Amino acid sequence: MTNALPLPCTSAASENGELHVDCPDQRGTLLATVLGSSLAFIVGSIINVALPQMQADFAVGPTGVQWIVNAYLLPLGALVLIGGAMGDRYGRKRIFMAGLGIFAAACVICAVAWSFPVLMLGRALEGLGAAMLAPTSLAIIADGFSGKERGVAIGTWAAAGAIAGALAPVMGGVIVDFAGWRWAFVAVTPVALYAMIVARRSVRESTADPDSLVPLDWAGAGLSGAALFALIWALVAFPDQGATGIVLGALTVGIVLSIAFLLVERRKGEAAMTPLTLFNNSTFAGLSLLTLFLYMALGGLLVLLPYVLIDELGFSATAAGAAILPFPLVMGLLSRSVGGTLTEKFGTRTLLVVGSGLVGLGFLLFSLMPDEGVIYWLHVLPGLLVLALGMAASVAPLTTAVLNSAGDRFAGVASGINNAISRIAGLVATALLGLVLINSADNLLIGFATSAWVGAGLSLLSALAALAFVKGGTGGVHG
Repeated sequence: MTNALPLPCTSAASENGELHVDCPDQRGTLLATVLGSSLAFIVGSIINVALPQMQADFAVGPTGVQWIVNAYLLPLGALVLIGGAMGDRYGRKRIFMAGLGIFAAACVICAVAWSFPVLMLGRALEGLGAAMLAPTSLAIIADGFSGKERGVAIGTWAAAGAIAGALAPVMGGVIVDFAGWRWAFVAVTPVALYAMIVARRSVRESTADPDSLVPLDWAGAGLSGAALFALIWALVAFPDQGATGIVLGALTVGIVLSIAFLLVERRKGEAAMTPLTLFNNSTFAGLSLLTLFLYMALGGLLVLLPYVLIDELGFSATAAGAAILPFPLVMGLLSRSVGGTLTEKFGTRTLLVVGSGLVGLGFLLFSLMPDEGVIYWLHVLPGLLVLALGMAASVAPLTTAVLNSAGDRFAGVASGINNAISRIAGLVATALLGLVLINSADNLLIGFATSAWVGAGLSLLSALAALAFVKGGTGGVHG
């Protein structure tokens, strides 16, 4: 019975200067953060298999399909850094619970959406909620656990995310097939509400050391969000509208806002949301390029493959989810062992080069997919398995190298920037899919093969970035 008792209350500052109040419940803390952080994986995976049905219900073209995905990724990519900073300043529990509340409300809006603009509103709010959940969940775990328990908790948190990402396509497919896509959002809502209840009861509030806090970079967040929106809108609109005045105008606005963002961040120095001095480190800059190329390649595949399976090969949403399952399953199961053990043996650069190379090989296998007569076991599964092996070999050493390149002082900021880059990479990839969806409307298999060639090229660039900027040792750092 004593195991069920909460941990003793503490009101003093911890050794690292962080301030704590309330009484922590480690089991509840882990449960709440696992549920909260898994929501983004679940919704993202469900949406991928639900896109064909959503497109049909709202009678939108390829551009509309892209915005179903991008309306979520835009606020997530633009605000994930400011979300973590808000948790440090105003309280991680407070921001985490606010994110859960926004996410739950957004799912309800998506479920009842009576028009496409309402769906876009719901998806954007989901992205806002996820931007508050992603950075604060890990910070809450770091605060609630110490020593070996912290490592176990983080491992459990990461494993749960991998499992959620693996099972979500299948569960989402079942819901879409038997109840419709709206019920997929309904099913997620109670999870978010339950996580709120557990968090309120179990998670203790914590903030960063007041002496280490800097003013929130709202100017940087606003400029980056506006620049991303303008640039992505131009990329999405171009395949359908061409180089019209409004498209070129949006592109120009996006470029101007991007330059303004860089100037603001440079002026703010280390107080910036994205300290540009980090990119003076060639290793961090190279790893950022590697992340951009690798996740651009992957982001396009994860959106386009379900479409190919459902529209071209006649799979149901459930079957499409099951067909994709080997990728997240193998990646999740092997990331810790392959990425961790082999990094110690062969070094960070070797794993990143080999991992990127395997991802490229997986895309090359997809590029060989015939225009007709596709057999899943012969033309789809091998590519998925090789891709999974490549990502499993890349994820752990990439994370380690990013943290080591920034040093202890900027480790958290560097990790957040790298996370944001991976989100933005998926955003750009989805925006560029319009070229495939419009030019290959009669046969998506042809467009998919073309996209696979692009993915292979991006993977090669990732491998070259690792060779050029990462040292051969396990630390992966050079100036």
